[in-house]
Amino acid sequence: MKLLLLVFTVTLLLAQVTPVMKCWGKSGRCRAMCKESEVYYILCNTEAKCCVDPKYVPVKPELANTNASLESASAV
Repeated sequence: MKLLLLVFTVTLLLAQVTPVMKCWGKSGRCRAMCKESEVYYILCNTEAKCCVDPKYVPVKPELANTNASLESASAV
């Protein structure tokens, strides 16, 4: 009976999950290594990256080619 109680106690302790640190507006998780399907742009602390699914990362607008517009304006 004592052995069963010991096994049960150890199982419960091992089942406890460490709390996950959230970042990027609760869309990301702080990890040492990101999964292949995730990206990171900021750091959580010195040891962890803020791993975010790319669908939650805002897309930067593509800049227009300013050289082409300058060349056409100077050709006039």
